[in-house]
Amino acid sequence: MSAAAKRIIPLLDRVLIQRVKAETKTATGILLPEKAVEKLNEGVVVAVGLGNVTKDGTTIPTGLSEGDRVLLPSYGGSPIKLDAVKDKEYLLFRAEEILAKLQ
Repeated sequence: MSAAAKRIIPLLDRVLIQRVKAETKTATGILLPEKAVEKLNEGVVVAVGLGNVTKDGTTIPTGLSEGDRVLLPSYGGSPIKLDAVKDKEYLLFRAEEILAKLQ
């Protein structure tokens, strides 16, 4: 994770996720072209907001923490462009949009 990504602190129930890149080489060593490689619906949690705030002012924390591997929906999330890091893709999701936590 880059220092530029560490400076982003999500608000409320938002979660900053770095998308996992698919392998560009098969098990037998054949290199795949970029167009043949699909985007994975998997990511690693980089930063987590404090959680939702209820009407009476209590905070409900999210069920995620930094370093968790999560399953992402096919569409959605706000892409975050960082000038310092060009090869990594960061997305900002609401915690309720994340499909599952992977173990």
